[in-house]
Amino acid sequence: MSDSHILFERPEAQPGVLVIRLNRPEKKNAITTAMYARMTEALHDANNHADIRAIAFLGTDNCFSAGNDMGDFLAYAMGGGGRPSAADFLQALATCDKPMVSGVDGLAIGIGTTIHLHCDMTIASDRSLFRTPFVDLALVPEAASSLIAPRVMGHQRAFALLAAGEGFSAEQAREAGIVWKVVPASDVEAETLALAASLAAKPPHALKIARNLIRGNGDDVLARMDEELVHFTAQLRSAEARAAFEAFMRR
Repeated sequence: MSDSHILFERPEAQPGVLVIRLNRPEKKNAITTAMYARMTEALHDANNHADIRAIAFLGTDNCFSAGNDMGDFLAYAMGGGGRPSAADFLQALATCDKPMVSGVDGLAIGIGTTIHLHCDMTIASDRSLFRTPFVDLALVPEAASSLIAPRVMGHQRAFALLAAGEGFSAEQAREAGIVWKVVPASDVEAETLALAASLAAKPPHALKIARNLIRGNGDDVLARMDEELVHFTAQLRSAEARAAFEAFMRR
């Protein structure tokens, strides 16, 4: 993988902000094993650097992420071993102690949707689409989405998103509590960076306490991630998942 598939930026105009940018537009920012590893390392490093006071996730024009790289999924299904590449990233995401924001323009599929359940505030363009086709791929929800989503949006909308695979428009996602604000596509990056900068400028200890009180201790989130992972890895190795991946790759 080219290192350019994940970009790390420290904008001069937004001191204290680390930007993690998905930058694989030719593959709709589908996330590979190596990309997960780079983001995991960045989140761990951020926890240890006081000069990083907020994190912003961004994608590229008209695409946040199409989700996990399907070639990696198929390789795992055929190989049938080891810990899925996203697991360490999701754990790092759930335990990151810096405020996190995200900016979505266009496609946000699979983990491209569930990542925002762990962000504190999300900006989305009015042309964004949030969808998690887990069951369509013979998989199950991940990122503790099966716990967080019903809490945020209620059973029916969570089921529509995570089990039925229904797509949510930006406005539907805002109404469901996944998104804080919907803006024109041209404004997503500027609004996201401004939001991150405003958080980075706040008293860090007070903000950390407030964030921890709002989020809770997170033990239940990590426990649900582990529970989901058992089912997710079993399904990745299943014949029905392999058939779904092969059908997707033939499209």
